[in-house]
Amino acid sequence: MKITFKGFTEHALFALNIFIIFLLIFGKQISVPLWLQSFGRMHPMLLHFPIVLLLLAMLLEIFRYNKSYATLTLYHKFTSGLLLSGIFLATVTVIMGLLLSQEDGYSGSTLQWHKWTGVSLVFISSFIYWIREKSWYNSPLSKMFAVLTIISLLLTGHYGAILTHGENFVLAPVTPAPEKVSIEKAMIYQDVILPIFTAKCASCHNMEKAKGSLNLTDAASMLKGGKNGKLFVPGNPQISLLLQRLHLPVEDEKRMPPKGKPELTATEIAVLTLWIKGNAQLDKKVIDLPQQDSLRILASTTLGPSPSMVQQYDFAAASEATVKKLNNDYRVISILDKGSPALSVNIYNKTIYKPEALKELTEIKRQIVSLNLNGLPVQDEDLKTISTFENLRKLNLNFTAIKGDGLKHLLPLKQLNTLSLSGTAVNFNTVKQLLAMKNLKELSLWRTDIKENEIGQLKQLAKGIRIITGFKDDGKSPIKLNQPHLSTTVSIFKNRIPLQIKHPINGVEIRYTTDGTEPDSLKSPLYDKEIEIKESITLKTKAYKTGWYGSDVLTFNFYQSRYSPDSIAFIVAPSEKYKGDGPKTLTDLQLGSFDIQNGKWIGYNENMALMLFFKEQLPLKSISINMMKKIQTHILPPQELEVWGGTNEKNMRLLQRVKNPMPQKDEADAFIKMEVKFKSQPISCIKIVGKNFKKLPEWHAGKGQPAWIFMDEILLN
Repeated sequence: MKITFKGFTEHALFALNIFIIFLLIFGKQISVPLWLQSFGRMHPMLLHFPIVLLLLAMLLEIFRYNKSYATLTLYHKFTSGLLLSGIFLATVTVIMGLLLSQEDGYSGSTLQWHKWTGVSLVFISSFIYWIREKSWYNSPLSKMFAVLTIISLLLTGHYGAILTHGENFVLAPVTPAPEKVSIEKAMIYQDVILPIFTAKCASCHNMEKAKGSLNLTDAASMLKGGKNGKLFVPGNPQISLLLQRLHLPVEDEKRMPPKGKPELTATEIAVLTLWIKGNAQLDKKVIDLPQQDSLRILASTTLGPSPSMVQQYDFAAASEATVKKLNNDYRVISILDKGSPALSVNIYNKTIYKPEALKELTEIKRQIVSLNLNGLPVQDEDLKTISTFENLRKLNLNFTAIKGDGLKHLLPLKQLNTLSLSGTAVNFNTVKQLLAMKNLKELSLWRTDIKENEIGQLKQLAKGIRIITGFKDDGKSPIKLNQPHLSTTVSIFKNRIPLQIKHPINGVEIRYTTDGTEPDSLKSPLYDKEIEIKESITLKTKAYKTGWYGSDVLTFNFYQSRYSPDSIAFIVAPSEKYKGDGPKTLTDLQLGSFDIQNGKWIGYNENMALMLFFKEQLPLKSISINMMKKIQTHILPPQELEVWGGTNEKNMRLLQRVKNPMPQKDEADAFIKMEVKFKSQPISCIKIVGKNFKKLPEWHAGKGQPAWIFMDEILLN
């Protein structure tokens, strides 16, 4: 008996339906072998084909008995073939899904709904195929079963989307964002950390689909961790699994989120790092953190303002046309907050300032709540104009030309709460009258002609007003100096580089060393003139002054690279993700940071090999390569580095070979200069070969995987 392809597919379809029933009954009692797990994981890849085929077939089935198509043999054969193909692929997809659901991390009601709607889809569509040629099958039945199949198809896809992308994936773009919690009420975990997990992690780590047995939808499940252990070590972000996975290269299969999923922003990663560093507390409020705490500052950018901080104004907004007309190159007018009628005005450029710049603002005098005139030649007479800005809250007159006689014009400003008069010629008597202003809360008076005893009197008279007078160096309350400043940020040079070391505070002594030792206040060289750097050195410098604590040491490395190749060719291409700016990355005189995503690094997940070509023969005797060591991110220096050289590609010999031991678990992240020295000789062609560690050690989270090599600059001398 001849078996047709159609007949074989029908028999296979019947057998696969029986196999589905077997898996439904005995699925929990069987163990899926590893090779079959790979088959199950193809479920997401295949499922789109039966969706399209079944949808088209059911649409054709609805119109099957239409007079225009009832007698068309081709129509019926095409519909039958399309339906059989769709059902067969749907059956295979369901079997893949049932096998995939046996793995860890899949559970919950959504999975059950997805499973049973998918199975129902196969059974219903198979039943339709086997009865559709019966004599009693008619138009109403075809339409009813077609609609039922389409509904099953949509429900299966809906629950599958929830498993893959999380709740509300489809409607999320048009769903109104929830009202932001005010910073006064916000809890660090509930309102700052959990939203990050929900947005970037919960689609794979929830109650329905807990990949790696990790659920990040609530605090208790998060603290429990997953099959790889605890998610983090409170107080120690460096060894926390969460941050290790976040910083892995994109190609690494253990990186989180995986490739194709929404990435965490640098701010979100910083928030998680700071939270873990602060012992990952669950019941602490954001406002319980110090005001200048980094986590509080970052968290405040995602939270709503405190109700007490939201300013309510009783005046209407100025017209957009008016604001636009008054804005120019030296006067910037901006809205204080989104939706607010309040305006902030900043006026610049003292060389072209005229009183008219203030008088022209009378059109928006009711809307101005902040005015900055810092450093302008504003006179006392100009304060008459400012006195008409009835809703002014903040006024900056620092380093203006006022002498104080015009301060009386500010007394009618009932809303003024912050006034800055530093660096002006005001005196005790002219300032004293300001203390009668009921809403004044802050008054800046440093570097004025007011004497110290008069400042004391003002502070006694000023009830509820904070008077800022700056720091006075009397030697009795020493504070630490800030670090010296260097005149350059260039760390790589060719022949020489001039260097100046400065400090913003007068009378500071700057000591330095160039041999890597710590500078002291007595024996180390005193900086008194420009230094000329002619070789690779590690500069350390520190500031000292009597009555002050010495500054922290500033360390800066200078690297000499006397030669640059005329061209570079990669023998082995770097990773597509970490190819930087191509060969130019290796000679652009810029050193990369620990951010591997910034395009400043060349990365390999295998052996590296490249060629350097020179038009003329050079007397080289050393090559240094800047490498990264970031152990938890799988980035290690090469196990072995070879440098070959010669006068051409065919005439090369091994100049030197350097070997590195496997780094230890607790070694800190670092930049490593791998220097290879050899006897000086004429060279016009160099080959550099780096061999990566093929297997990370047992103590590493990525044990057994190959290490990465990252390099960003080649120095030739």
